[in-house]
Amino acid sequence: MDRLAAELPSARALELDSGTVLIAPAELLTDAIAEDVAAEVGNPAYGLVPIDHELSERDRYVVALSAAVQASGLADRIGMGQSPQLVQSRMLDYFFSLHNLHTVAFQPILHLSTGELHEYECLFRPQMPMLPQSITAVVMAAIATGRSVELDTFIVQAVLDRVGELDATRRAASLPRLRVAINMTPASLLDAGFESEALATMVREVGLEPTQITLECTEQQAVSDVVPLQRRVKALRRMRFGFAVDDAGAGYASFALIAALRTSVIKIDRDIVYGIAHDDAKQALVEAFVSFGRRIGSTLLAEGIEKRADLAKLTSLGVDLGQGFLLGRPEAEPRPPRNLEALARRPASRPARVPSRA
Repeated sequence: MDRLAAELPSARALELDSGTVLIAPAELLTDAIAEDVAAEVGNPAYGLVPIDHELSERDRYVVALSAAVQASGLADRIGMGQSPQLVQSRMLDYFFSLHNLHTVAFQPILHLSTGELHEYECLFRPQMPMLPQSITAVVMAAIATGRSVELDTFIVQAVLDRVGELDATRRAASLPRLRVAINMTPASLLDAGFESEALATMVREVGLEPTQITLECTEQQAVSDVVPLQRRVKALRRMRFGFAVDDAGAGYASFALIAALRTSVIKIDRDIVYGIAHDDAKQALVEAFVSFGRRIGSTLLAEGIEKRADLAKLTSLGVDLGQGFLLGRPEAEPRPPRNLEALARRPASRPARVPSRA
């Protein structure tokens, strides 16, 4: 590999249990070079594939690695040729092995009427150097392989540890205690490990209280029987946890589910929020959510706010809370949100939409 480093200084070599991954410009990494590398590391099998830059950065290397493994003939030997679920499970194993690398980002949630901070959403950021993945891809793999409870247990504990550490520092400095929202799948909410008393114990063991935690039920997983989930949510609310249904107006977050769970927070999907200032249909839908939320005692939260015109319209429609890049980006530590009065005073502009999800 020393010779290779000298010949291809722009290349990146990653050592895996099953072999070596080499990433280099296509004009430099030829079949002859790839064959030499394979021979040098003692494994004549290799697969040379292009990286599809039309894919998102978080997906292109995963797709290329999978294709290279298949092209090399290694798939069956290492178990990746058997089923997509096995590939996903191996990816999860790698994810869990990197428990010391993953990070948590904090995005502020504001009261739109006053600009005051309400809480922070905790956004878990996987750090997987040899197999980059988004948190959405990790969650979907966990659901597909029946490991969503295992994943949520891992993530919730990691988030609580980080929040507890930061909260202790704030208490020592006589600062207000942190309030945070944590994402979970419906399957985990029904698991014994997340029963209200068990979850309260997890929270208190890191120096926090249930009143500091809002649980967000994510929309990737359908709920076939809402009654057990309804009972669990009631128990969590009695323990004084907050509870939110994410992405209302999209996926599985229907009016019926929200009504059954009597959530404390309804999060309006970002696709409804974006461009609402100039979309009568979106405005009518949000008006319905506002009326619906008031009838069942839920607070409305608009996520993905990126434009000041949309912010003004959401406020005028009576939406209580908001989050998005306009109000504050996710940061490694909780940062103050942007000042709403200052935003209102700035000249209007039309920034390009940021397509990635926070």
